[in-house]
Amino acid sequence: MAAGLSMFGGAANAQTDNESNGVDTVTTPGGADIAPVDVLQVSGFVDDILIDEISNAIERAQNGGAQALILQVNSDGTIVDDNVVAKLLNDIANAPIPIGVWVGPTGSRFYGPAAQMLAVADVTGMAPGARVGYIGVPLKIPSADIDFGVAEETLRNGSVGLSEARALDIFKQRIDDEGIPTVTSMLQAMNGYEESGNILLTTEQVVTDDGNLRFDTVATVRFSKLSLIDQLFHTVASPPVAYLLLLTGLALLVFEFYTAGVGVGGVVGAVCTFLAFSGLSVLPTRTWAIVVIGVAMLAFSVDVQVGIPRFWTGVGLLLTVIGTAFLFESLPGTSMRPTWIALLAGLGGITLTFIVGMPNMVRTRFATPTIGREWMIGEIGTVITDVDPDGVVEIGTSRWRARTNRATPVLAGEQVRVAEIDGITLEVEPLEGAAKDYREMRDKDADTLDGDETTDETTDETTVKSGLTSPKVPE
Repeated sequence: MAAGLSMFGGAANAQTDNESNGVDTVTTPGGADIAPVDVLQVSGFVDDILIDEISNAIERAQNGGAQALILQVNSDGTIVDDNVVAKLLNDIANAPIPIGVWVGPTGSRFYGPAAQMLAVADVTGMAPGARVGYIGVPLKIPSADIDFGVAEETLRNGSVGLSEARALDIFKQRIDDEGIPTVTSMLQAMNGYEESGNILLTTEQVVTDDGNLRFDTVATVRFSKLSLIDQLFHTVASPPVAYLLLLTGLALLVFEFYTAGVGVGGVVGAVCTFLAFSGLSVLPTRTWAIVVIGVAMLAFSVDVQVGIPRFWTGVGLLLTVIGTAFLFESLPGTSMRPTWIALLAGLGGITLTFIVGMPNMVRTRFATPTIGREWMIGEIGTVITDVDPDGVVEIGTSRWRARTNRATPVLAGEQVRVAEIDGITLEVEPLEGAAKDYREMRDKDADTLDGDETTDETTDETTVKSGLTSPKVPE
Protein backbone atom coordinates (compact mmCIF):
# COMPACT_ATOMS: atom_id res chain seq x y z
CA MET A 1 0.00 0.00 0.00
CA ALA A 2 2.76 2.44 0.97
CA ALA A 3 4.68 1.60 -2.20
CA GLY A 4 1.62 2.29 -4.31
CA LEU A 5 1.04 5.66 -2.67
CA SER A 6 4.65 6.59 -3.25
CA MET A 7 4.19 5.71 -6.91
CA PHE A 8 1.18 8.00 -7.11
CA GLY A 9 3.24 10.73 -5.53
CA GLY A 10 5.93 10.15 -8.14
CA ALA A 11 3.33 10.59 -10.85
CA ALA A 12 2.79 14.11 -9.59
CA ASN A 13 6.51 14.84 -10.07
CA ALA A 14 6.97 15.48 -6.34
CA GLN A 15 10.42 15.25 -4.77
CA THR A 16 11.40 14.43 -1.19
CA ASP A 17 13.15 17.22 0.65
CA ASN A 18 16.30 15.66 2.13
CA GLU A 19 17.05 18.73 4.21
CA SER A 20 13.93 18.77 6.35
CA ASN A 21 15.51 17.69 9.64
CA GLY A 22 14.08 14.17 9.50
CA VAL A 23 10.54 15.23 8.56
CA ASP A 24 9.35 13.50 5.37
CA THR A 25 8.19 16.68 3.64
CA VAL A 26 7.73 16.78 -0.12
CA THR A 27 8.51 19.74 -2.34
CA THR A 28 6.30 20.28 -5.35
CA PRO A 29 7.61 21.76 -8.62
CA GLY A 30 6.09 25.04 -7.50
CA GLY A 31 8.28 25.06 -4.38
CA ALA A 32 5.58 24.27 -1.80
CA ASP A 33 6.50 21.97 1.09
CA ILE A 34 4.00 19.22 1.79
CA ALA A 35 4.09 17.59 5.22
CA PRO A 36 3.54 13.82 5.55
CA VAL A 37 0.34 12.08 6.67
CA ASP A 38 0.50 9.37 9.36
CA VAL A 39 -1.73 6.29 9.20
CA LEU A 40 -2.25 4.06 12.26
CA GLN A 41 -3.87 0.65 11.79
CA VAL A 42 -6.35 -0.03 14.63
CA SER A 43 -7.38 -3.68 14.43
CA GLY A 44 -9.02 -6.05 16.90
CA PHE A 45 -10.89 -5.30 20.09
CA VAL A 46 -10.25 -1.81 21.42
CA ASP A 47 -8.29 -2.48 24.61
CA ASP A 48 -5.94 -0.45 26.78
CA ILE A 49 -3.04 -1.16 24.40
CA LEU A 50 -4.86 0.33 21.41
CA ILE A 51 -6.13 3.27 23.45
CA ASP A 52 -2.57 4.14 24.51
CA GLU A 53 -1.25 3.64 20.97
CA ILE A 54 -3.81 6.06 19.50
CA SER A 55 -2.88 8.71 22.04
CA ASN A 56 0.81 8.12 21.33
CA ALA A 57 0.19 8.29 17.57
CA ILE A 58 -1.38 11.73 17.95
CA GLU A 59 1.68 12.92 19.85
CA ARG A 60 4.08 11.30 17.35
CA ALA A 61 2.28 12.88 14.42
CA GLN A 62 2.52 16.32 15.97
CA ASN A 63 6.18 15.97 16.95
CA GLY A 64 7.02 14.33 13.60
CA GLY A 65 5.69 17.24 11.56
CA ALA A 66 2.69 15.39 10.11
CA GLN A 67 -0.14 17.46 8.73
CA ALA A 68 -2.79 14.90 9.70
CA LEU A 69 -3.36 11.47 11.26
CA ILE A 70 -5.65 8.81 9.80
CA LEU A 71 -6.93 5.96 11.97
CA GLN A 72 -7.68 2.89 9.86
CA VAL A 73 -10.15 0.96 12.03
CA ASN A 74 -11.45 -2.61 12.00
CA SER A 75 -12.81 -3.50 15.45
CA ASP A 76 -15.64 -5.77 16.63
CA GLY A 77 -15.99 -4.20 20.05
CA THR A 78 -14.62 -2.24 22.97
CA ILE A 79 -13.32 -4.02 26.07
CA VAL A 80 -12.29 -1.07 28.23
CA ASP A 81 -14.27 1.05 30.68
CA ASP A 82 -16.27 4.00 29.41
CA ASN A 83 -14.09 6.47 31.30
CA VAL A 84 -11.06 5.26 29.33
CA VAL A 85 -12.97 5.70 26.06
CA ALA A 86 -14.10 9.17 27.16
CA LYS A 87 -10.48 10.20 27.72
CA LEU A 88 -9.57 8.99 24.23
CA LEU A 89 -12.48 10.91 22.68
CA ASN A 90 -11.34 14.02 24.49
CA ASP A 91 -7.77 13.56 23.19
CA ILE A 92 -9.06 13.26 19.61
CA ALA A 93 -11.28 16.30 19.98
CA ASN A 94 -8.36 18.37 21.33
CA ALA A 95 -5.74 17.01 18.91
CA PRO A 96 -3.47 19.76 17.51
CA ILE A 97 -3.68 18.21 14.02
CA PRO A 98 -6.69 17.01 12.00
CA ILE A 99 -7.75 13.42 12.74
CA GLY A 100 -9.41 11.21 10.16
CA VAL A 101 -11.18 7.93 10.93
CA TRP A 102 -11.61 5.42 8.11
CA VAL A 103 -13.49 2.14 8.69
CA GLY A 104 -11.85 -0.12 6.18
CA PRO A 105 -11.04 -2.08 4.15
CA THR A 106 -14.16 -3.78 2.79
CA GLY A 107 -15.83 -6.02 5.36
CA SER A 108 -14.48 -4.13 8.37
CA ARG A 109 -16.50 -3.36 11.49
CA PHE A 110 -16.45 -0.58 14.05
CA TYR A 111 -18.61 -1.56 17.01
CA GLY A 112 -18.76 -0.46 20.63
CA PRO A 113 -18.42 2.83 22.53
CA ALA A 114 -15.07 3.55 20.84
CA ALA A 115 -17.02 4.08 17.60
CA GLN A 116 -18.16 7.38 19.10
CA MET A 117 -14.85 8.79 17.87
CA LEU A 118 -16.66 9.17 14.53
CA ALA A 119 -18.48 12.09 16.14
CA VAL A 120 -15.33 13.94 17.26
CA ALA A 121 -12.94 13.19 14.37
CA ASP A 122 -12.52 15.83 11.66
CA VAL A 123 -12.97 13.64 8.57
CA THR A 124 -14.69 10.24 8.63
CA GLY A 125 -15.71 7.59 6.15
CA MET A 126 -15.98 3.87 5.54
CA ALA A 127 -15.45 1.34 2.80
CA PRO A 128 -18.26 -0.45 0.97
CA GLY A 129 -19.27 -3.59 2.87
CA ALA A 130 -18.20 -2.17 6.24
CA ARG A 131 -20.56 -1.58 9.17
CA VAL A 132 -20.65 0.69 12.23
CA GLY A 133 -22.84 0.73 15.32
CA TYR A 134 -23.62 -0.54 18.83
CA ILE A 135 -22.13 2.66 20.24
CA GLY A 136 -24.19 2.55 23.44
CA VAL A 137 -25.14 5.68 25.33
CA PRO A 138 -23.19 8.75 24.11
CA LEU A 139 -20.43 9.63 26.55
CA LYS A 140 -19.86 13.01 28.14
CA ILE A 141 -16.54 14.75 27.48
CA PRO A 142 -15.59 18.35 28.36
CA SER A 143 -14.35 19.46 24.94
CA ALA A 144 -17.15 18.33 22.61
CA ASP A 145 -20.66 16.95 22.35
CA ILE A 146 -21.13 13.40 21.12
CA ASP A 147 -24.00 13.93 18.70
CA PHE A 148 -25.03 11.61 15.88
CA GLY A 149 -28.28 13.43 15.22
CA VAL A 150 -31.13 11.32 13.92
CA ALA A 151 -28.78 8.31 13.64
CA GLU A 152 -28.22 8.06 17.40
CA GLU A 153 -31.17 5.78 18.18
CA THR A 154 -30.23 3.45 15.35
CA LEU A 155 -26.56 3.30 16.34
CA ARG A 156 -27.10 2.73 20.05
CA ASN A 157 -28.23 -0.89 19.77
CA GLY A 158 -27.83 -1.62 16.09
CA SER A 159 -25.52 -1.21 13.15
CA VAL A 160 -25.72 0.25 9.66
CA GLY A 161 -23.98 -0.30 6.35
CA LEU A 162 -22.70 2.26 3.91
CA SER A 163 -26.00 3.18 2.24
CA GLU A 164 -27.82 3.62 5.56
CA ALA A 165 -24.91 5.58 6.99
CA ARG A 166 -25.01 8.03 4.08
CA ALA A 167 -28.78 8.40 4.41
CA LEU A 168 -28.44 9.13 8.14
CA ASP A 169 -25.55 11.55 7.48
CA ILE A 170 -23.24 9.79 9.94
CA PHE A 171 -19.93 10.49 8.19
CA LYS A 172 -18.01 13.66 7.39
CA GLN A 173 -16.86 12.28 4.06
CA ARG A 174 -16.21 15.52 2.11
CA ILE A 175 -16.26 13.76 -1.29
CA ASP A 176 -19.14 12.76 -3.53
CA ASP A 177 -18.15 9.11 -3.94
CA GLU A 178 -20.51 6.44 -2.59
CA GLY A 179 -17.88 5.30 -0.11
CA ILE A 180 -14.17 5.44 0.61
CA PRO A 181 -12.77 2.11 -0.59
CA THR A 182 -9.05 2.69 0.03
CA VAL A 183 -6.60 4.75 2.05
CA THR A 184 -5.84 6.69 -1.12
CA SER A 185 -9.49 7.70 -1.30
CA MET A 186 -9.35 8.73 2.37
CA LEU A 187 -6.39 10.97 1.59
CA GLN A 188 -8.45 12.53 -1.17
CA ALA A 189 -11.32 13.09 1.30
CA MET A 190 -8.97 14.93 3.64
CA ASN A 191 -7.49 17.13 0.93
CA GLY A 192 -8.45 20.78 1.41
CA TYR A 193 -9.70 20.38 4.98
CA GLU A 194 -8.94 23.54 6.93
CA GLU A 195 -8.24 23.82 10.63
CA SER A 196 -6.79 26.79 12.52
CA GLY A 197 -5.82 28.42 9.22
CA ASN A 198 -3.95 25.35 7.97
CA ILE A 199 -5.21 23.64 4.82
CA LEU A 200 -4.41 19.98 4.22
CA LEU A 201 -2.67 19.18 0.95
CA THR A 202 -2.70 15.44 0.41
CA THR A 203 -3.70 14.84 -3.23
CA GLU A 204 -3.52 16.70 -6.52
CA GLN A 205 -5.88 16.57 -9.44
CA VAL A 206 -4.22 15.95 -12.80
CA VAL A 207 -5.51 15.47 -16.31
CA THR A 208 -4.35 12.33 -18.10
CA ASP A 209 -3.39 12.19 -21.78
CA ASP A 210 -6.82 10.85 -22.69
CA GLY A 211 -8.53 13.78 -20.96
CA ASN A 212 -9.66 11.97 -17.80
CA LEU A 213 -9.20 13.39 -14.31
CA ARG A 214 -7.05 11.58 -11.75
CA PHE A 215 -6.12 12.30 -8.14
CA ASP A 216 -2.47 11.62 -7.33
CA THR A 217 -1.15 11.43 -3.78
CA VAL A 218 1.38 14.17 -3.17
CA ALA A 219 1.97 13.72 0.58
CA THR A 220 4.27 11.06 1.97
CA VAL A 221 2.22 8.44 3.82
CA ARG A 222 3.81 6.93 6.95
CA PHE A 223 2.17 3.72 8.16
CA SER A 224 2.62 2.56 11.73
CA LYS A 225 1.56 -0.45 13.81
CA LEU A 226 1.90 -1.67 17.35
CA SER A 227 5.34 -2.63 18.61
CA LEU A 228 6.20 -6.32 18.74
CA ILE A 229 5.51 -6.68 22.47
CA ASP A 230 2.32 -4.64 22.35
CA GLN A 231 1.17 -6.63 19.33
CA LEU A 232 1.78 -9.88 21.24
CA PHE A 233 -0.34 -8.90 24.23
CA HIS A 234 -2.99 -7.33 21.99
CA THR A 235 -3.22 -10.55 19.96
CA VAL A 236 -3.66 -12.79 23.01
CA ALA A 237 -6.62 -10.57 24.03
CA SER A 238 -8.59 -12.34 21.30
CA PRO A 239 -11.11 -15.09 22.22
CA PRO A 240 -9.76 -17.80 19.86
CA VAL A 241 -6.13 -17.14 20.77
CA ALA A 242 -6.72 -16.91 24.53
CA TYR A 243 -8.86 -20.06 24.46
CA LEU A 244 -6.31 -22.16 22.55
CA LEU A 245 -3.44 -20.89 24.69
CA LEU A 246 -5.37 -21.81 27.85
CA LEU A 247 -6.03 -25.41 26.76
CA THR A 248 -2.52 -25.87 25.39
CA GLY A 249 -0.82 -24.44 28.47
CA LEU A 250 -2.84 -26.43 30.99
CA ALA A 251 -2.44 -29.68 29.02
CA LEU A 252 1.35 -29.26 28.88
CA LEU A 253 1.48 -28.51 32.61
CA VAL A 254 -0.50 -31.68 33.35
CA PHE A 255 1.90 -33.71 31.24
CA GLU A 256 4.95 -32.16 32.86
CA PHE A 257 3.55 -32.62 36.36
CA TYR A 258 3.29 -36.35 35.80
CA THR A 259 6.77 -36.75 34.38
CA ALA A 260 10.16 -36.66 36.03
CA GLY A 261 11.88 -33.28 36.12
CA VAL A 262 11.05 -30.06 34.29
CA GLY A 263 11.49 -30.01 30.52
CA VAL A 264 10.61 -27.95 27.48
CA GLY A 265 6.95 -28.94 27.77
CA GLY A 266 6.69 -27.42 31.23
CA VAL A 267 8.32 -24.14 30.16
CA VAL A 268 6.15 -23.83 27.05
CA GLY A 269 3.07 -24.71 29.10
CA ALA A 270 3.85 -22.04 31.67
CA VAL A 271 4.35 -19.39 28.98
CA CYS A 272 1.13 -20.34 27.19
CA THR A 273 -0.82 -20.28 30.44
CA PHE A 274 0.60 -16.87 31.37
CA LEU A 275 -0.31 -15.40 27.96
CA ALA A 276 -3.76 -16.99 28.13
CA PHE A 277 -4.57 -15.41 31.49
CA SER A 278 -3.15 -12.11 30.25
CA GLY A 279 -5.72 -12.15 27.46
CA LEU A 280 -8.57 -13.51 29.57
CA SER A 281 -8.03 -10.75 32.14
CA VAL A 282 -9.11 -8.06 29.64
CA LEU A 283 -11.79 -10.03 27.79
CA PRO A 284 -15.36 -10.39 29.13
CA THR A 285 -14.70 -13.80 30.68
CA ARG A 286 -16.76 -15.89 33.10
CA THR A 287 -14.50 -16.85 35.99
CA TRP A 288 -16.50 -19.96 36.88
CA ALA A 289 -16.01 -21.31 33.33
CA ILE A 290 -12.23 -21.01 33.73
CA VAL A 291 -12.52 -22.92 37.02
CA VAL A 292 -14.52 -25.64 35.24
CA ILE A 293 -11.77 -26.05 32.63
CA GLY A 294 -9.22 -26.22 35.44
CA VAL A 295 -11.21 -28.97 37.17
CA ALA A 296 -11.38 -30.79 33.84
CA MET A 297 -7.59 -30.87 33.74
CA LEU A 298 -7.52 -32.36 37.25
CA ALA A 299 -9.95 -35.05 36.08
CA PHE A 300 -7.70 -35.81 33.11
CA SER A 301 -4.70 -36.06 35.40
CA VAL A 302 -6.26 -38.91 37.39
CA ASP A 303 -6.14 -41.19 34.35
CA VAL A 304 -2.85 -39.78 33.12
CA GLN A 305 -1.26 -41.09 36.30
CA VAL A 306 -2.18 -44.68 35.46
CA GLY A 307 -1.66 -44.23 31.73
CA ILE A 308 -5.10 -45.54 30.73
CA PRO A 309 -8.07 -43.32 29.66
CA ARG A 310 -11.00 -44.35 31.82
CA PHE A 311 -13.96 -42.76 33.63
CA TRP A 312 -12.17 -39.55 34.63
CA THR A 313 -11.11 -38.86 31.05
CA GLY A 314 -14.79 -38.77 30.09
CA VAL A 315 -15.51 -36.41 32.98
CA GLY A 316 -12.67 -34.14 31.84
CA LEU A 317 -14.00 -34.00 28.27
CA LEU A 318 -17.51 -33.14 29.47
CA LEU A 319 -16.25 -30.35 31.74
CA THR A 320 -14.06 -28.98 28.95
CA VAL A 321 -17.06 -28.72 26.64
CA ILE A 322 -19.10 -26.93 29.33
CA GLY A 323 -16.29 -24.51 30.13
CA THR A 324 -15.77 -23.77 26.44
CA ALA A 325 -19.45 -23.04 25.79
CA PHE A 326 -19.70 -20.48 28.60
CA LEU A 327 -16.16 -19.08 28.71
CA PHE A 328 -16.89 -15.65 27.18
CA GLU A 329 -19.71 -13.16 27.55
CA SER A 330 -20.93 -11.67 24.27
CA LEU A 331 -20.52 -8.01 23.35
CA PRO A 332 -23.30 -6.03 21.63
CA GLY A 333 -23.33 -7.08 18.00
CA THR A 334 -20.46 -9.54 18.46
CA SER A 335 -20.37 -13.16 19.56
CA MET A 336 -17.26 -13.80 21.63
CA ARG A 337 -17.46 -17.56 21.17
CA PRO A 338 -14.29 -18.90 19.52
CA THR A 339 -14.52 -19.67 15.83
CA TRP A 340 -15.33 -23.17 14.59
CA ILE A 341 -11.71 -23.64 13.63
CA ALA A 342 -10.61 -22.74 17.17
CA LEU A 343 -13.26 -25.02 18.70
CA LEU A 344 -12.25 -27.91 16.46
CA ALA A 345 -8.58 -27.38 17.25
CA GLY A 346 -9.20 -26.96 20.99
CA LEU A 347 -11.72 -29.72 21.74
CA GLY A 348 -10.33 -32.08 19.12
CA GLY A 349 -6.78 -31.51 20.31
CA ILE A 350 -7.69 -32.12 23.96
CA THR A 351 -9.56 -35.32 23.04
CA LEU A 352 -6.64 -36.73 21.08
CA THR A 353 -4.15 -35.59 23.69
CA PHE A 354 -5.74 -37.28 26.69
CA ILE A 355 -7.13 -40.36 24.97
CA VAL A 356 -4.23 -41.19 22.64
CA GLY A 357 -1.24 -38.92 22.98
CA MET A 358 -0.78 -38.44 26.71
CA PRO A 359 -1.02 -42.13 27.73
CA ASN A 360 1.44 -43.11 25.00
CA MET A 361 3.89 -40.37 25.97
CA VAL A 362 3.76 -41.24 29.65
CA ARG A 363 4.20 -44.95 28.95
CA THR A 364 7.11 -44.22 26.62
CA ARG A 365 8.83 -41.99 29.15
CA PHE A 366 8.35 -44.07 32.25
CA ALA A 367 7.66 -47.62 31.22
CA THR A 368 9.24 -50.62 29.62
CA PRO A 369 7.02 -52.78 27.37
CA THR A 370 3.71 -53.58 29.05
CA ILE A 371 4.01 -57.35 28.51
CA GLY A 372 5.73 -59.50 31.12
CA ARG A 373 6.20 -56.96 33.92
CA GLU A 374 5.23 -59.39 36.65
CA TRP A 375 8.91 -60.08 37.21
CA MET A 376 9.14 -56.63 38.79
CA ILE A 377 7.03 -57.66 41.80
CA GLY A 378 9.44 -58.08 44.63
CA GLU A 379 12.24 -56.18 42.85
CA ILE A 380 14.20 -53.60 44.81
CA GLY A 381 14.66 -50.09 43.44
CA THR A 382 15.84 -46.63 44.44
CA VAL A 383 13.60 -43.63 45.10
CA ILE A 384 14.39 -40.72 42.71
CA THR A 385 11.81 -38.24 44.01
CA ASP A 386 10.01 -38.62 47.33
CA VAL A 387 7.11 -41.07 47.19
CA ASP A 388 4.65 -39.12 49.34
CA PRO A 389 2.31 -40.69 48.37
CA ASP A 390 3.35 -40.39 44.68
CA GLY A 391 6.82 -40.08 43.27
CA VAL A 392 9.37 -41.61 40.91
CA VAL A 393 11.51 -44.70 41.46
CA GLU A 394 14.18 -46.40 39.40
CA ILE A 395 14.00 -50.16 38.85
CA GLY A 396 17.01 -51.42 36.96
CA THR A 397 17.63 -48.78 34.29
CA SER A 398 14.03 -47.54 33.95
CA ARG A 399 12.15 -44.88 35.88
CA TRP A 400 8.55 -45.39 36.88
CA ARG A 401 5.75 -43.45 38.49
CA ALA A 402 5.23 -44.94 41.93
CA ARG A 403 3.06 -44.58 44.98
CA THR A 404 3.46 -46.01 48.45
CA ASN A 405 0.93 -48.43 49.81
CA ARG A 406 1.69 -47.20 53.31
CA ALA A 407 1.05 -43.97 55.13
CA THR A 408 4.76 -43.36 55.74
CA PRO A 409 6.50 -41.53 52.85
CA VAL A 410 9.70 -42.92 51.34
CA LEU A 411 12.38 -40.29 50.79
CA ALA A 412 14.68 -39.86 47.81
CA GLY A 413 17.70 -42.15 47.93
CA GLU A 414 16.02 -44.84 50.00
CA GLN A 415 15.33 -48.30 48.67
CA VAL A 416 11.89 -49.78 48.13
CA ARG A 417 10.37 -53.05 47.09
CA VAL A 418 7.71 -53.38 44.34
CA ALA A 419 4.55 -54.79 45.89
CA GLU A 420 2.08 -54.42 43.00
CA ILE A 421 1.65 -52.91 39.49
CA ASP A 422 -1.35 -50.76 38.50
CA GLY A 423 -1.15 -49.80 34.83
CA ILE A 424 2.19 -48.02 34.55
CA THR A 425 2.29 -47.08 38.23
CA LEU A 426 4.17 -49.20 40.74
CA GLU A 427 2.95 -49.66 44.27
CA VAL A 428 6.04 -49.77 46.46
CA GLU A 429 6.87 -50.18 50.13
CA PRO A 430 9.97 -49.56 52.21
CA LEU A 431 12.32 -52.50 52.70
CA GLU A 432 11.91 -52.44 56.46
CA GLY A 433 8.79 -54.41 57.22
CA ALA A 434 8.06 -55.01 53.56
CA ALA A 435 6.05 -58.05 52.54
CA LYS A 436 8.01 -60.88 50.96
CA ASP A 437 7.48 -61.75 47.35
CA TYR A 438 5.34 -64.88 46.96
CA ARG A 439 8.19 -66.55 45.10
CA GLU A 440 10.58 -65.85 47.95
CA MET A 441 7.99 -67.12 50.40
CA ARG A 442 7.52 -70.31 48.36
CA ASP A 443 11.27 -70.91 48.18
CA LYS A 444 11.60 -70.29 51.89
CA ASP A 445 8.74 -72.66 52.68
CA ALA A 446 10.40 -75.35 50.56
CA ASP A 447 13.67 -74.84 52.38
CA THR A 448 11.84 -75.01 55.70
CA LEU A 449 10.16 -78.25 54.79
CA ASP A 450 13.46 -79.78 53.70
CA GLY A 451 15.03 -78.60 56.93
CA ASP A 452 12.19 -80.06 59.00
CA GLU A 453 12.54 -83.47 57.33
CA THR A 454 16.26 -83.47 57.99
CA THR A 455 15.67 -82.51 61.58
CA ASP A 456 13.14 -85.27 62.06
CA GLU A 457 15.45 -87.88 60.62
CA THR A 458 18.28 -86.65 62.80
CA THR A 459 16.03 -86.69 65.84
CA ASP A 460 14.91 -90.26 65.17
CA GLU A 461 18.46 -91.41 64.68
CA THR A 462 19.59 -89.71 67.86
CA THR A 463 16.73 -91.14 69.82
CA VAL A 464 17.47 -94.68 68.66
CA LYS A 465 21.11 -94.33 69.53
CA SER A 466 20.31 -93.05 72.99
CA GLY A 467 18.21 -96.11 73.69
CA LEU A 468 15.17 -94.11 74.69
CA THR A 469 13.08 -95.87 72.05
CA SER A 470 13.59 -98.91 69.97
CA PRO A 471 13.42 -98.85 66.17
CA LYS A 472 10.45 -100.54 64.69
CA VAL A 473 11.21 -104.14 63.87
CA PRO A 474 9.38 -105.74 60.99
CA GLU A 475 7.08 -108.59 62.01
